Amino acid sequence: MSEEFIKEFTYHIAWRSRSRRPGRHKSNQRGMGMEFRGHTTLLSYPDPRRIDIRQTIRDPMEQVHVRIFNQKSVTPVFVICDMSGSMQYGSTLKKIEIAADISQSVAQSVTHNRDLVGFIGFDDVLREDWLCTLSARPHTVIEMAENLRNYEPAEVGSRGIVDTVRLLPRERSLIFMVSDFHMPISDLEESLVLMQRHHIVPIVLWDTSEYADLPEFGITSVTDPETGAKRTLFLRKEYRERILQGFIERRKIIEDLFLSYDMQPFFVENSFDADQLSEYFHQYVAA
Repeated sequence: MSEEFIKEFTYHIAWRSRSRRPGRHKSNQRGMGMEFRGHTTLLSYPDPRRIDIRQTIRDPMEQVHVRIFNQKSVTPVFVICDMSGSMQYGSTLKKIEIAADISQSVAQSVTHNRDLVGFIGFDDVLREDWLCTLSARPHTVIEMAENLRNYEPAEVGSRGIVDTVRLLPRERSLIFMVSDFHMPISDLEESLVLMQRHHIVPIVLWDTSEYADLPEFGITSVTDPETGAKRTLFLRKEYRERILQGFIERRKIIEDLFLSYDMQPFFVENSFDADQLSEYFHQYVAA
């Protein structure tokens, strides 16, 4: 997809960046920002442009005081993308194609916000052929996401999510975790425990044809994409309702798990809308 057709979204973070590199987020780094931090002596912070005459006059020790401010800084942003077998499913668009749309939107949005962006792919293992290190330029991630559209996931699981933390920096980062989360809850929870220092935005990719759009009566064949196992099902109203109820319960389990770690999941069904992700940040992430 050409960069001019990639739709962006707006986002912000709720913590102070520790990066020394100037950007657009609140930070705890001294600099040329507008957020007043306090006073110190000219000897401690030798910047005559910041001399505060009133504070200097008040000092009985007759020291020269300067005003100090916090600058705005960049923050690291990552896309962690599930490339397991279940991501090949989709009625109109495959989930892996929607993941590509999201990855490109993140890369473009992050760069226009003057932040750094990286990409980590995983299935049962970390995919070293699907890694992009942090960069201020989005082109590598955008190109990798474009290649993702034509990727055909193998019939493998997603255990590699637990190992992705090894590639994340110690500095707190904004993480877009993109998956359908059709994985063992124990693996997902283990990864969340390891990533608690980071701000995670879980993006849950589901397709309504998996559960809501099933016929009420008829014979259908299904394949478990992560194991390759095939089954023939005779659908009737009661069985269809059981499948639907199973997805409702699964959604609640996923929501409850993320919310227990103070992470509000963002559900995407059938296609990605960047405006809805902007609304997510306005609604759930304190400015």
